[in-house]
Amino acid sequence: MSKKLELDTSISSDVKYLTLGDYAEHAYLNYAVSVVKSRALPNVTDGQKPVQRRILYAMHEMGLTANAKPVKSARVIGDVLGKYHPHSDSAAYDALVRLAQDFSMRYPLIDGEGNFGSRDGDCPAAMRYTEAKLTPIAHLLLDEIDEGTIKFIPNYDGSFKEPVSLPVRLPFVLLNGASGIAVGMATEIPSHNLYEVAQAAIQLICNPNLNHIDLLERMPGPDFSGGGQIISSPEEIFLLYKSGRGSLRVRARWEIEELLARGQWQLVIKELPPGTSSQKLLEEIEELTNPKFKVHKKTLTPEQLRSKRSLLKLLHTVRDESGRDAPVRLVFEPKSSRIDQADFINTLLTYTSLESSLPINLVMIGTNGRPQQKGLIEILREWIGYRFEIVARRTQFKLSKVQDRICILEGRMTVFLNLDAVMGVIRSLDEPQATLVATFGLSNQQVDDILNIRVRQLARLEKNKIEKELSELYSEKTQLEELLGSDVTMKQLIIKEIRADAKQFGDTRRTLIQQDKHAICEERIVDEPVTVIVLQCGWVYTLKGHGLDKEDFTFKAGDSLYSAFQCQTIDILVVLGSNGRVYSVPVASLPSGRGDGVPVTSLIKLEAGTHLLHYFAAPLEQLLLLASSNGFGFIARVADMVSRMKTGKLFMTTTAGSKPLAPMPVCPDTLQIACLALCPKGETRLLVFSLNEIKTLSNGGRGTALLAEDDNVRLLQVLGISQTGLMLSGVSRSGVPRQKRLVGNTLAPYVSMRADHGKILAVKFKVLGIFSV
Repeated sequence: MSKKLELDTSISSDVKYLTLGDYAEHAYLNYAVSVVKSRALPNVTDGQKPVQRRILYAMHEMGLTANAKPVKSARVIGDVLGKYHPHSDSAAYDALVRLAQDFSMRYPLIDGEGNFGSRDGDCPAAMRYTEAKLTPIAHLLLDEIDEGTIKFIPNYDGSFKEPVSLPVRLPFVLLNGASGIAVGMATEIPSHNLYEVAQAAIQLICNPNLNHIDLLERMPGPDFSGGGQIISSPEEIFLLYKSGRGSLRVRARWEIEELLARGQWQLVIKELPPGTSSQKLLEEIEELTNPKFKVHKKTLTPEQLRSKRSLLKLLHTVRDESGRDAPVRLVFEPKSSRIDQADFINTLLTYTSLESSLPINLVMIGTNGRPQQKGLIEILREWIGYRFEIVARRTQFKLSKVQDRICILEGRMTVFLNLDAVMGVIRSLDEPQATLVATFGLSNQQVDDILNIRVRQLARLEKNKIEKELSELYSEKTQLEELLGSDVTMKQLIIKEIRADAKQFGDTRRTLIQQDKHAICEERIVDEPVTVIVLQCGWVYTLKGHGLDKEDFTFKAGDSLYSAFQCQTIDILVVLGSNGRVYSVPVASLPSGRGDGVPVTSLIKLEAGTHLLHYFAAPLEQLLLLASSNGFGFIARVADMVSRMKTGKLFMTTTAGSKPLAPMPVCPDTLQIACLALCPKGETRLLVFSLNEIKTLSNGGRGTALLAEDDNVRLLQVLGISQTGLMLSGVSRSGVPRQKRLVGNTLAPYVSMRADHGKILAVKFKVLGIFSV
C-alpha cells in the first residue's frame, strides 16, 4: 500500500491526498521552475537575472546615479534583501560585485570603489568596506522606468512594487552575456561589442527577413572583456549562432620582444582568453614542469612525462609582470635563442589554457516567459519586439500627460475669457463645481484645477502664455499620435535612439576574430623498427629491432605471449574492447626495455563493465578486417580508429551475445576473404568470397553480413587470403597437431558469394583456426 500525505488546499482544491511519489514530483517541478525563472537564467528583454534586476532597481530608487555620491555596498544589499530579494546576503553581494567587475562584464553596470576582486581569483573586500553607484551606461536600463513603460508586481510580501523587467534601450542579453546553471538546463552567453550589436539590431529592424549570414557581417562574433582571439572558422561561428549552441576555440594574444643581448627574445602574453587568469596559467606551468603522482599511482603517467619533457626542453622561466599599467603581462623566456619561436608558442598553447574551447549555450527566458535555446536572429527579433512595445507605452504615457495638460490649459483659457463671471460664481456659492461645469462647459478636472488656484493667481492668468504653451502642446500631441499611428515613424525613432546610444557608449572591438589551426604539439619521433610485445594479461612493452627470438621475451609468472608485432616507432597500437570500442596508443609512448612493461589499461580509460580482447600494431594506412561473432564485418584503416581521447571511440556495433573477433590485416595481394564458422554439432564451415564484396567503413559500424544469418552458427575467424590460399590448423582425435593447405582446386568448393552458408570442411581433424600461407 502506497504511503500517503495529507496536503493543504493550496496544491489543489479537489485533492486532499497524494502519493509520496506524486508529491515529490510536484514539489521538485515547482523547485525546478523557480530556479529556472527566478534565479539562473537571464531574460531576453533586459538581459538580467532577477537578482541583478533587483539590485539595479534598488540602486535607482536610492538615487545612486552616475553623478551621485557612492554609498556602502552593505546599504545597497540591505535594501535589496529587505525589499525585493529575501535570500542570502552573500549571494546578492556576489551578484553586485560581478556587475562591477570590468573583467567579468564587458560593460559594467555598477561603479565600485574599493577592492572588488581581481581576474586572478582574489576575493573582493566585505560589503562593509566597498562602495557602489550606477555607471552611466546603466541608465540605458533604467531611465524610462518611470514613464509607464513596464509592469510592476508586488514584492515577496506585498509591501513594495518591483519591475517585471527593465526598459532597456539596447539588447544587454548580448552585450554582457550571462552564465548560469538551472535544473535540467544551463546557459552560457558570451559578451558582444555594443556598436556591432546596435548595427545588427538596426539592420534587422530595417529588414526583418535578414538571414544569419547577413547579420554576422555586422556582428561577426563575441567580444570578450579581456580581449584574446577567436580562431574558429566562420562556418563554425555561423552554425553556433544559427542553432544557439556550440563551442568556440579561443586563445591568448602575444608578441615577441627582442632583447639586446645576443639575439635573445621572450614571449609576452598580453591578452588572455575568457576563463583564464595569470594565476591559473602559472599553476598549470608548475603542474606540468613538476607533476605530482596521481591518486593510487606510484609513478608518473606517460602523458605527464611527455608534457614535462616537452616543456622543460623549451622553457627556461616564466614570470608575471602584470600591474596597474599592464593588467596582463606574462613573460616566457626560452632556454635558448635558437629555439624555434613557432614550436615554443605551439607547445605552450597545447599544454596550457592559453588556448581552450569555450562552450556557448544561448538559453534564456523568452518574452513568452518560457526558457528556450535561441538563435541570434530569434534573440534580436524578440528584443526588437520588446523595444517597440516599450516605446509605444512610453509614447502613450507622454500623450496622456500632454492631453491632461491641454485639458487644464483649455480650462484656464475659458476662465480667462470669462474671469469676472467665474469669480462671481466662486464668491457667491459654497459649492460652485456644478455651476461652473454647467455654465462654462468645463470638465470636473478643469474645475478642480481652477478651484485649487489662488484668487491672486487666477486674476493674473496671462492669455499669451497660455496660448503659446497650448500651441506647443497641440504640436507635440500631433507628433505623438502620428508616432503611435505609424510603424514607419516608430521604426525611425527607435533606430535614431539606438544610433545615439551606440555613438555615446560604443567602443572598439577588443577580441580579434581570425581563423587559425588548433595548436597540436606533436613530439618528433625517430622512425625506427621496433617489436611490440603484448602479453595475454594485457601488459605491453617494446624491443628495438625486428626478427627477435621469442626466447628473449620476458613474462610475469603465470602470463604468456599474446602476440609480437613488428612495426615502426611512428605506428599505432590499436586495442579492441569487448563492447566494440577501439583505443589507440602511439607505439612511441610504450615503455621500452626488457622489463615487464605496463598494463594497457594504464594508458587508456577503459569503459566500466568491459574488458580488452584484441590488439594490433600497424601503420596508420594499414587496412584491417574487423568482424564480430554474429557474422557481420567490414574493412577500415588504422587511422580511422585513432582517437585523441583516452576513452577511445565506439567503432564496432555489436549485439547481445556477440563479441568482436581479432582484427586481421588486409595486404596489397589480398584477393579473397575467408570465414571460419562453428556449427552446433561441432563441425566447422568455411566460406570464401571476393574481397570486392565487403565494404570499407571509415566511421565504423556493424558492417555487412559475411555469413547467412543463422542463430546456431557462430563466426570464429575472418582472414584475408591471396592466390597462395590458406592453411587449416587443428588437432586430431588423439591430440596430434594437424595442418592442411587449401589452394586452387582444393579451395574452390568453398568459394561462393558473401552472406552464403558456407560448406562444412571435409577434413579428418578438428579445425581450430586458419591462417594465410
